[in-house]
Amino acid sequence: MFARILAAAALVCAPLVAFADPSFWRHEWPQTDFNRTSVPSWVEIQSGGPGKDGIPAIDTPAFVRAPGFRVLSPREPVITLEVDGAVPRTYPVRYLMWHEIVNDTVGGIPVAVTFCPLCNSGITFDRRAGGRTLSFGVTGKLRRSDMVMYDRETQSWWQQAEGRAIVGAMTGARLKQLPTWMESWAEFRARNPQGLVMAEPGFNRAYGRNPYRGYDTLKRPFLYSGEVPPHGIPALARVVRVGDRAWPLTRLSKAGTLREAGVTLSWRAGQASALDSGQIARGRDVGSVRVRNAQGRDVPHDVMFAFAFHAFWPDGDWMLGR
Repeated sequence: MFARILAAAALVCAPLVAFADPSFWRHEWPQTDFNRTSVPSWVEIQSGGPGKDGIPAIDTPAFVRAPGFRVLSPREPVITLEVDGAVPRTYPVRYLMWHEIVNDTVGGIPVAVTFCPLCNSGITFDRRAGGRTLSFGVTGKLRRSDMVMYDRETQSWWQQAEGRAIVGAMTGARLKQLPTWMESWAEFRARNPQGLVMAEPGFNRAYGRNPYRGYDTLKRPFLYSGEVPPHGIPALARVVRVGDRAWPLTRLSKAGTLREAGVTLSWRAGQASALDSGQIARGRDVGSVRVRNAQGRDVPHDVMFAFAFHAFWPDGDWMLGR
């Protein structure tokens, strides 16, 4: 069903490519400096459907203690952030699925917790860049099927997968990625029995439902016309990205633990895919990943789809273990 929806949507959106030009965007983005960009061609940027803030980011989210939170099923995915001196907290993907960005402050650090469903990319950034603290919203645009964010202070556009400004006054600036990871609610709760979990936002959304049912088993991603990954890796196979290296999740899940390139990657079963079943809690088991350095400290990483890694790191290293 979802494959037919995507095909129809692609036909509807195809004419939008012809309008991939700032002259058609300025009425909605009058404060964005379109004269500054690192994007080679405007055709790379497409409408994902919603307009500016049509997917509403969350600001100053509310939290509750883990023991009193009865909403999540044990296998549901959450994005966990642990900052020294602060109570560990986690952000359920059931909320990020509909909001994609949460602006928060943890341990004195302004952060943006982000999730792009079309790339399965869940990354947390320090919101400070260029000598100022930024807050982020969703443009409603996609580039290489990845979410394009914007900062409210300069109205510049940012590529979520890279944390890099690609249009506007901040073009070329980068956000620092923080070491967060996606795990099951049961894992977070067992490790942090008094931890904090983001409370349900006050929006009318079908939280817990996956609007992209069956997406992560398709052969092609939505609104993507780039190259498929090399080595016969399926476009929507998950990979663990650390910098410009990618480990296929199938390889890591078979090994359980890999020690390569100065990091230790570990996998354990128990986390549901957010992009499989119509109900997130019923998604097939894709497991949870942690990445640590030689000192045992968590390393920034992302578990994203293979096509997205190849799209943004075309010269990256594929860690195939051959």
